[in-house]
Amino acid sequence: MSKPSAFAAPKGIPDYVPPGSAEFIAVRDGLTRPARLAGYGHIELPIFEDTGLFARGVGESTDVVSKEMYTFADRGDRSVTLRPEGTAGVMRAVIEHGLDRGQLPVKLSYGGPFFRYERPQAGRYRQLQQVGVEAIGVDDPALDAEVIAIADAGFRGLGLDGFRLEITSLGDDTCRPQYRELLQEFLLKLPLDEATQQRARINPLRVLDDKRPEVRELTADAPLMLDHLSESAKSHFDDVLRYLDALGVTYVVNPRMVRGLDYYTKTTFEFVHDGLGAQSGIGGGGRYDGLMAQLGGQPLSGIGFGLGVDRTMLALAAEGKTAGTPERCDVYCVPLGDDAKLRLAMIAQQLRANGIRVDLAYGGRSVKGAMKAADKSGARFALVLGDRDLADATIGLKNLGNGEQQQIPLDDAVATVGDLLDRS
Repeated sequence: MSKPSAFAAPKGIPDYVPPGSAEFIAVRDGLTRPARLAGYGHIELPIFEDTGLFARGVGESTDVVSKEMYTFADRGDRSVTLRPEGTAGVMRAVIEHGLDRGQLPVKLSYGGPFFRYERPQAGRYRQLQQVGVEAIGVDDPALDAEVIAIADAGFRGLGLDGFRLEITSLGDDTCRPQYRELLQEFLLKLPLDEATQQRARINPLRVLDDKRPEVRELTADAPLMLDHLSESAKSHFDDVLRYLDALGVTYVVNPRMVRGLDYYTKTTFEFVHDGLGAQSGIGGGGRYDGLMAQLGGQPLSGIGFGLGVDRTMLALAAEGKTAGTPERCDVYCVPLGDDAKLRLAMIAQQLRANGIRVDLAYGGRSVKGAMKAADKSGARFALVLGDRDLADATIGLKNLGNGEQQQIPLDDAVATVGDLLDRS
């Protein structure tokens, strides 16, 4: 038994190591692929940003900003925060680099780790892995539907089918202020605890997102945004649903849905998988038409989503499915002696340059041990080279699938192996 390490990963931060890391890569790439096919370019975001970006963009009254951010002063005594989400950072980059001055919409995709200080549990990590897209600069229901369809295609492309898409509209500035006042009036008449009453005063919509049974019971008859949409907001939402129907994306309208970030307007959606228990959300997003102006840019609209890589892996497991296969090599090289090892290292280098995955037995293993390692590697062929082979200018080639062996000219090893792999 190996000795335990003196160190462990921080609490709530998962490691992905082989062979499980192959599934992580497959899920991440699978969720991103539909965005690439739809013309979304990649953007690489900083891991940390000015704290004010998130306070201003996400909303100071949200749980994300008030309770969950990793915020600290750097050596220059500047307040910086590990990114809790991606949209605010994307908008900052679009403004800073003038992407909004070019062709619209600006279509971007991104991925990586995000950070929230939460109580760790299954599906809720302090370092969470996400992929996301943002489409900025065009207020078009067809674009809303495209963004949602991209997320739907990402999940389905991985074989996931036990999820549902919930969607609603949170209105716009032509109707949301009036609804906010109506909802606030309703909530402040309820016997809510002091903290919830304070939330109702600051951001009444967030009270509808409260998961406590007693609060949900009290707010069961609360007025709903969908019943108070302006004509323009209702027309936009109806058009989004019409496009989703045309694209074959199934959905459920959930009038009580409230996303946890303040910048959402109009179209808002979440992908839910009941196999995950309390942490059932596997991704979501919405439109944020006022965010760019709020961050100092042009008054351009936008819509996007964030999909959880960790949550998607858990959802696949809940359905008894997996994605990806462990990385295996195509050829395993077995040297019998130092001169043979040098030559096989050169052959391996040439094969890898041709896109062939090659491993080599290191550490002076015996023939038996090296061949056992070759079998475990999953390679299809083994190249075996010893001093006698070098003298004869030949090399042993073994098909690890059927056990057939042959001697081939040493100088032809790279071409022969390449031909065999191309034919099989």
